Amino acid sequence: MRASPPRPTTASEVSEGDAAGRLVRPFTLTGGRTRPSRADFTLITSVTTVDPPPEGATRPQPEHARILRLCAKPIVVAELAAELDLPVSVVVILLCDLLEAGRITVQAPRLVSRTPDLDLLQKVRDGLGRL
Repeated sequence: MRASPPRPTTASEVSEGDAAGRLVRPFTLTGGRTRPSRADFTLITSVTTVDPPPEGATRPQPEHARILRLCAKPIVVAELAAELDLPVSVVVILLCDLLEAGRITVQAPRLVSRTPDLDLLQKVRDGLGRL
């Protein structure tokens, strides 16, 4: 039997391959982990790179290095995930690695008072009434 020559790859097959690769990639980025090791992160947690890096810090993996560059100025987790084009869950796992290595600092969001500020609400009502 004679083998048929390989057929050329179509553009749709390349796109499907890229999409399939992206489905696998987050799994490989996290080393197979599906849950963060800490509960320090929410969508609005601010993250900043520690400068200079702690003594004895090893060279970060490419994904970690990219996060460190983006966190040179404070950035919230949701923005970071958007910049990296990765799911938030994957970014949080990578951030846990960096936090445990002492490479980033985390600023939890400020808690908002549960009781309404009646003075502020009255000012808003009065301002809307003037419109």
